[in-house]
Amino acid sequence: MQTCGPKDVYAAACPCREMLDLLANKWSALVLGALEGGPQRFGALRARLQGVSPKVLTQTLRKLESHALIEREVFPDVPLRVEYRLTPLGADAAVPLAALRTWVEANIDRFPQPA
Repeated sequence: MQTCGPKDVYAAACPCREMLDLLANKWSALVLGALEGGPQRFGALRARLQGVSPKVLTQTLRKLESHALIEREVFPDVPLRVEYRLTPLGADAAVPLAALRTWVEANIDRFPQPA
């Protein structure tokens, strides 16, 4: 990932926007939150993130891994076992996302209901 000159997420050419887009994605934010408790396997993540399809979860995990927010570890067991965990960067990103999730849960009754 390239770095920004002046880091200005409002500037159209700033690569910071790509990371903001990734972190603002519902499934990315929920995966990072689910991994705060420690490493998890794909099936456990899918069960925790009710409503996510296997395809979308796979795409989300790959994107988070490619941006160094999570890491994937393959264990040579039979059958093969794979676990996902937060990297230090992912753990840092999870902090403000946890605050946002807490705020949404605390204030959900204040939002108008969709028509």
